[in-house]
Amino acid sequence: MKEFEDCQLCPRKCHVNRHNAVGFCGVSDTVKLARAALHYMEEPCISGTSGSGTVFFGGCNLKCVYCQNYRLSHENYGVEVSVENLSEIFLELQRMGANNINLVTGVMYIPQIMQAIDLIRKRLTIPIVYNSSGYENAETIRLLKGYIDIYLVDIKYYDDLYAIRYSGVKDYFGCTVEAVREMLHQQQRPVFFEGKTFDDETALLQSGVIIRHLVLPGLRQDSIRILRYLAEAFDKDSYLLSIMSQFTPVYRCSEYKEINRRVTTFEYDSVVKEALRLGMDNTYIQGRDSVGTEYTPDFENRGILSRYDSQVSQL
Repeated sequence: MKEFEDCQLCPRKCHVNRHNAVGFCGVSDTVKLARAALHYMEEPCISGTSGSGTVFFGGCNLKCVYCQNYRLSHENYGVEVSVENLSEIFLELQRMGANNINLVTGVMYIPQIMQAIDLIRKRLTIPIVYNSSGYENAETIRLLKGYIDIYLVDIKYYDDLYAIRYSGVKDYFGCTVEAVREMLHQQQRPVFFEGKTFDDETALLQSGVIIRHLVLPGLRQDSIRILRYLAEAFDKDSYLLSIMSQFTPVYRCSEYKEINRRVTTFEYDSVVKEALRLGMDNTYIQGRDSVGTEYTPDFENRGILSRYDSQVSQL
């Protein structure tokens, strides 16, 4: 694929030929998956009661020091699968009753994802969710027009000093905002199935954008700056907001004492109060009990991916 000959899919723009090397993301030109299964821990409009058909990709272009999925993002855990296998996995998740196909950290594999969807477009009847760290090229997101129904995107930092310290990037906020702008251009309003609304707890999202923000220890003012920017820059009815309290100090957090703890109730509540003050009524507020390593997926259990053992390369 020509996109891999001089890879610029993400803002790092490694310019690596991924046909014979790996980029910063740690992956080559072959799709690597860690898990494919029904997942019940997303926002209610994504998971519902049947679960989201979640496909966890190996590798990552961001590699945060606090990543709960560090085995995937930093250690590139996974098995290699063909594009044909990937499309079959999408269909199998649909047969299992998944509400949607949820692509977790798929920026490195966008060309193959598009190919896989093209192979089964007429048979796939559930929405496709693009689950992103936010560190994206707007021009790459443009390629996904007509392929993605729901964008589930993080905005992690406002001040790039934090992005540099915890994620090793100096242009996080600018890149993320432009990517979100393109996502909102493609999906201009949240649309729920059966004409339901955000206020209906059983409502499943058919298309739209969900902006996620994980409150980090000591960074509540940075969180508030993100919310104020969003309130000014975008129509508040054009997206759903999800404020998360689930930060758990894992992986390399012990090297960063200021974040080697959980978020306090005061920190989280003050961010939620600001969102409500700004009129962000379409906001998911995560329960304070959603904290701990038990909320990290068990990647030893690869879900339906194990059915493809005879067709994949174990890494």
